[in-house]
Amino acid sequence: MGFGMEMVFVLVLGLLILGPKRLHTMLTYVARAKAELETATRGVKSHLATELHAALEESKTGQSHESGGEAEPSRGNTLGSQQ
Repeated sequence: MGFGMEMVFVLVLGLLILGPKRLHTMLTYVARAKAELETATRGVKSHLATELHAALEESKTGQSHESGGEAEPSRGNTLGSQQ
């Protein structure tokens, strides 16, 4: 069975078990949860990309200024420091 046939089967089964009104309500909840998950995923990806970019820029700056300043560049707010 392909993905499309599986979805049709699940929807028909849901229609038989829940009925049209409750199935619609359940699908609404599922759609909202999916949208919230996608939004959260985009936020996490954006945050990680920003942190990675900042770390790369910091490492480039640290390599060009090897003779002065700190022994190890500051890494800012990382996931390990939040726990």
